[in-house]
Amino acid sequence: MDITFLLNGESLTITDADPTVTVLDWLREAGLVGTKEGCNEGDCGACTVMVTDADGIKPLNACILFLPQLHGKALRTVEGVAPTGGLHPFQQAMVDHHGSQCGFCTPGFVMSGAVALTQDAPDFNLAFAGNLCRCTGYAPILRAAEAARDADAPWLADLPPQVTAQAAIPETADALAEWYTANPDGTLVAGGTDVGLWVTKQLRDMEPVAFLHRCADLQYIREDESGIDIGAGTSIAQVLDALPQLAPVLTRYGSAQVRAAATLGGNIANGSPIGDGPPLFIALGATLHLRHGNNRRSLPLADFFIDYGKQDRTKGEFVEAISLPPIPADFKAYKLSKRLEQDISAVCGALNITRDAGRITDARIAFGGMAATPKRAPLTEAALTGQPWTRATIDTAMQAMAQDFTPMSDMRASASFRMKAAQNMLLRCYLETEGAPSIMEVQP
Repeated sequence: MDITFLLNGESLTITDADPTVTVLDWLREAGLVGTKEGCNEGDCGACTVMVTDADGIKPLNACILFLPQLHGKALRTVEGVAPTGGLHPFQQAMVDHHGSQCGFCTPGFVMSGAVALTQDAPDFNLAFAGNLCRCTGYAPILRAAEAARDADAPWLADLPPQVTAQAAIPETADALAEWYTANPDGTLVAGGTDVGLWVTKQLRDMEPVAFLHRCADLQYIREDESGIDIGAGTSIAQVLDALPQLAPVLTRYGSAQVRAAATLGGNIANGSPIGDGPPLFIALGATLHLRHGNNRRSLPLADFFIDYGKQDRTKGEFVEAISLPPIPADFKAYKLSKRLEQDISAVCGALNITRDAGRITDARIAFGGMAATPKRAPLTEAALTGQPWTRATIDTAMQAMAQDFTPMSDMRASASFRMKAAQNMLLRCYLETEGAPSIMEVQP
């Protein structure tokens, strides 16, 4: 396939581009070696680059970003982050405040900081969560970012180039449906935050491949009094911006680089039992919309996950959208992981408990990490429904939860720990509702 994008402000067309070469590998072969390879799986942030598209400027991990995903976009690397010459204000601040490290991870910090400085009131702790090396410690880097906050940063006015449509880079869901019907064994790449590792770590051959970033009609969030509709191509960052009620989990979904790339549809279609998205949307009563050619069907999201690695989706069928009712004000979601940020869940719980006059009228509770699939807790829900909202009811429901799940032990947590953690999430929901402070806040 032929792709066109801007590289550090200059238009570039690559003929017959390898669909599975990563941006990181391509850059280094092209002589732009400032972008570094660390983990090669999107965790360390050493390879962070700046990408501009119709949605704005975002940081992305070049190590799991495929070259065709740049088609119609603008890329800036650490070599081009100060297009007027000299140093970007954040680069200079890193020098002035001794934030520069051994040099290996510094370019990634520079790019994350430069992107953050294009935003209004950036949260630098959040912006740097995906840059894991701290040779100099956190403080000098954060001081540098704060010093550059009000600097006259160079305006990177990259306008993505106009490009022509290609079959393997469809422009619409209709074109995608046509391609996938003709290539039912093909691989769909939306954000690539999981698929990228198939190449970098498993060395798999994925061809034929279709890249979905140009399907604008799969990228939307529509909300009204009846509910919320989300296109499958919507990024996790966009979902987080539109639905802050999900922030307790989604702000800990990967890093800024991962959230900017990963899509809700990909997170669901992946089918992971420890994915952070499905428990939230199962508890909210979401409906999944699938498409095969011109045929569409819908099913409760909870029914999509059949067994480990198995979903109710045929070859050539893809996730088109997800819809859900309005999110209740008292909806609770919790994530437990060994590291607060940039880590995979040991247990992720979502609790949608409706109360009226002190009595529980309905309960939808779902967990990830407790079974071979994201799964509801029917016995726990039954123990709650119709009962008074009291500690005694919660204690009874916590015992019922032991019959809902048979979790496994692995490197992230033992089975007994997972069970106790899930039970305590229900207790935490009750205590917070009754006015107890959140355990995520430092108390005097």
